[in-house]
Amino acid sequence: MEPRILRLNAHGQPLEWLHWKQATCLYSRDMICWTLGDVVKAVKGGYSRFTGLQSMIELPSIIACHGKTLQPKNTIPPLTNSALFARDNYQCMYCGGDFDFTDLSRDHVIPISRGGKDRWQNVVTACKRCNQRKSNYLLSEINMELIALPFRPNAAEYLALINNDRIRGDQMEFLSSQFSRNSRIRF
Repeated sequence: MEPRILRLNAHGQPLEWLHWKQATCLYSRDMICWTLGDVVKAVKGGYSRFTGLQSMIELPSIIACHGKTLQPKNTIPPLTNSALFARDNYQCMYCGGDFDFTDLSRDHVIPISRGGKDRWQNVVTACKRCNQRKSNYLLSEINMELIALPFRPNAAEYLALINNDRIRGDQMEFLSSQFSRNSRIRF
């Protein structure tokens, strides 16, 4: 599996995951201002006609880049089922059961038919049975409760959620230091 490299802005804010080829291009354009983590790939280049030595770029797992981007590109991370289910640890927020991805669904705490929005703060992971039971009711109308409140992940949390199966320890250590204080995200 190819290593993914965590790209930060110069201030240390996480921006995105890069393929090693993209990171190599940033190095060749002299856009890297600092790095962290272990070397994940060594990229060999051409030979110098003067010295006969082959050029090589060692790519660390975390790179920070110069440039105009001071904030993450999108302050509201895209809402996908895979990120939502990972946020809720593949657990139904109604019955508390642990489920596989295929046995889960997105539930709107305040149903869309009742004016609710499809956004992080109004959606939770639900098993299909609980989602069907809740239907388009408000929780107070059918005596159901949430076991945890929905929240919008910050940029660091979101990057961890979307790459959770391929994240390295040094990358996770960096990202988790920027998780919100009340984050339920665990790996």
